[in-house]
Amino acid sequence: MVVKTQRRKEMTLSLINKQAPKWSGTAFHNGDFVEVSSSDYDGKWAIVFFYPADFTFVCPTELEDLASYYEELQGLGVNVYSVSTDKHFTHKAWHESSERIGKIKFPMVGDPTCQIAADFETLREGEGAADRSTFLIDPNGVIQYLETSSEGVGRNAEELVRKVKAAQYVYNHPGEVCPAKWEEGEETLTPSFDLSGKL
Repeated sequence: MVVKTQRRKEMTLSLINKQAPKWSGTAFHNGDFVEVSSSDYDGKWAIVFFYPADFTFVCPTELEDLASYYEELQGLGVNVYSVSTDKHFTHKAWHESSERIGKIKFPMVGDPTCQIAADFETLREGEGAADRSTFLIDPNGVIQYLETSSEGVGRNAEELVRKVKAAQYVYNHPGEVCPAKWEEGEETLTPSFDLSGKL
């Protein structure tokens, strides 16, 4: 398997505030195999949700959790894509055989060449599997949030939705920032010289 990527250095630059990689692939979506790509969310918000593999343990709980917030995310104008290095055929088999995965309505992208995971710098070298990573991409194609956890630590879709709302607020209100645990409708902060040292 040849993947066009450089070896990770011991110290890598964060992808935050960088342009997200362009990608394309075949997904299982709503009972069909469809071609999807990053161009599908040009000018829109998107979540690209990597996980290690189908038919595993933590992964189905995460995907079920994300599926339960899919309608809310759609209401926020967010496209959602799950990605693993399995083939799209495997996604279909998993979707048809698992009650948890059967709830998924977003595209399940196959990345058997590992190129998408590598381009997002979330490929486990020598394993052919992606890390447990989430990327939130804004309408300009810029990564506004990313999270990577270890194999045994599952993510929280409710918290992801909160961070989407915060990122969208800041995107739409330049000059304002959201403090810790900010919830929609709460007060924000406007960084200034006078505010410095008062928090």
